[in-house]
Parts: sequence; C-alpha cells; structure tokens
Amino acid sequence: MKTILWFIRWIVGLLFIFSGLIKVNDPMGLSYKMQEFFEVLNLHFLNNYALAFSLGMNVFEVLAGMAVIIGWRMKLFSWLLLILIVFFTFLTGFALFSGKIKTCGCFGDCIPLTAAQSFGKDLILLLLIFILVITHQKITPVIKPFFSGSILVITVGIACFLQWHVLQHLPLVDCLPYKKGNNILTEMKMPVGATLDSFSIQFIYQKDGKQIQFDQAHFPEDFDSSYLYIDRKDQLVKPGNGLKPAIIDFSLQTSNQTDTTAAIFQQSGEYVLLMIQDAEGINQWKKSLIDLQAKLQQKMIPVFLVSAEAAKIKNAFPDYTVLSCDATVLKTAARVKPTFYLMQGATIIDKRSYLDALALLSHL
Repeated sequence: MKTILWFIRWIVGLLFIFSGLIKVNDPMGLSYKMQEFFEVLNLHFLNNYALAFSLGMNVFEVLAGMAVIIGWRMKLFSWLLLILIVFFTFLTGFALFSGKIKTCGCFGDCIPLTAAQSFGKDLILLLLIFILVITHQKITPVIKPFFSGSILVITVGIACFLQWHVLQHLPLVDCLPYKKGNNILTEMKMPVGATLDSFSIQFIYQKDGKQIQFDQAHFPEDFDSSYLYIDRKDQLVKPGNGLKPAIIDFSLQTSNQTDTTAAIFQQSGEYVLLMIQDAEGINQWKKSLIDLQAKLQQKMIPVFLVSAEAAKIKNAFPDYTVLSCDATVLKTAARVKPTFYLMQGATIIDKRSYLDALALLSHL
C-alpha cells in the first residue's frame, strides 16, 4: 500500500507542479482564458480580477504539488486539492459538453489540450486525489517539518518571482505563434489536411401568414417580394477536424481602414512593430520608445505603432505611423504592454518587452 501511495503522490504532485510552472511562465494567458470562462458563464464582474486569480492559482498549484510530494500536512492539502480538482472537473466538463470553449488552458499554450482531453485528465486526477484524502493518515512527511516548511517557502518565492519577471519581460519560454523566428504569414496559412465546418444556411420567411423554411439550394419557385424575411439560421451539417491556422485575424489597417498588412510585410530591410493593446500607461513606456527611436533613426529603420486604440496612440505620438489591429490579436502578440518586434518581412527576428527594447539593437 505504501508503494502505491508513494506512486500516487508523485503522479499528483508532479502534474500540479508541471501544470503550475507552465502557467507561471505565462500568467496573462491563463487570465485571458479565465475571462473567456467568465464571459460564457455571465460572470463579467470578475474580469478585472482574472490576473489576480491567475497569479494565485499558479502559485497554489506549484505549492500544493510540492507539499504532496514531501508529505507535508497531507490532510489539509489533500482536501484543498480535492476541492480544486472538483472545480476544475466542472469547468472542463462544462467546456466539453457545452461546446462553448474549445480549450481549457490546463497546460497553457505550450501544451494545448482539447476539452475532452482536459476532462479525462481531471477525472483521473479526481480519483487519485480522492485516494489521497481517504488515506492521508498513512502518509508521513519524508523530511523534518523545518526543512519541509523551508522548501515550501522557497517554492512560493520562486513561483512569485518568476511570475513577476515574465509580466515585466515576456515569458521565459515562448509557446505563442508570435515567437521569435516565426513567419506571421506562414502561421496564418491553413494547416495541411484541415477541413472546415460545413453549414447549411436555413432561411425563414413568412408568406400568407405562414412561416416557410428552406435552404439556399431550395428557394421557392414563386419567390418574390411577397415573402417577408423573418430570420436565418446556420445549421451545422458536417463538423471540421478542428485544425486551423495558428494566427487568425492578423491585420494592420491605416486610419482610413485600408488594409496595409501586405505592404508592411513587403518592405525591404528590417523594421520595428510596437504592439500596444491600448493607450493606458503610456508614460510608463514612452521613454523606451524615444530611446530606441533615436538609435533606429541612425540606421534608417522605421517604426510602426500598432494598437487597438490607434486614435488615442496617434494623439500621443503624432509624429509616428500608427496602425490599427484587433484587440484580441494583440492580447496574444503582446503579453507585455507594449512589446517591441524586430521584423524582416513577415519574419519575427526578435521580440522584447518595452523594458528590454534596446536589446533589439544587438540584431542590427
């Protein structure tokens, strides 16, 4: 029995440490996933607290995983993990059976799991943690309490420091499609073998007081202005295989709504894109832009500011070319606000937080 419990403790502990550390690497990503759940569950008032929840949950996962491995306060942590995994199982089950959320973010963007995979994982963990709850009295600490406490304090400290660091300087391991070395145009291509969802458009009209429904291939022969349009429904005929481009909806637009993406990517030589989600906190990073621009001007390298609030950014920086981009795209492209990209065509040569912007010069 001791061998089985030892095995279960290591499985549960390592999974929670691994899961926590992956999300410690990108707490903003988890906060965005939480906001997706909040939107679907109509818990909009929690959106402003998503990052705080993300930071706390990541630290707890690492802490709890370490506590289970060393056998520290097993009654407390086994019950806490049981409560947590019941909550996770509910969320992954909701994602799976509602179909409203495709991925659950259990292992962040580095190891994307489908809703079905996440739900299956949580069911297995639920069983293993339940075993720990009912057998916690048989588990003794592997080291003395003082050293156990010291290890856990250090664990919390490292997890907190890493999250602070990546929120300032970008993730240590970039698992996003906008990582260094990727070509944005290539990432926007449909994967080989991908099939899209097939829909049938069902039209609903009213004629002579009766509602009539038909698809786009079977319009009534006498269709004319006497038919009163009521509604249309897109009916799924055949689901696709779920494969889709890594980058969707990336578009750079001028102030008059002209798509200039191709023109930007076709430039000769290097250029810099400054990805800015919104205009909040401009004074925090304005100096970084000015300092970098002074260096780039000497090398004749242009800078383009890209934001979901292009008009506000243009007011603050009237001498710069400011382009508009979708806010959701920028959430992925700029985990730190703002993020500097050194580009060659559509290829990302380097990307840096505004705090490390001058490091881009090492590639020039």
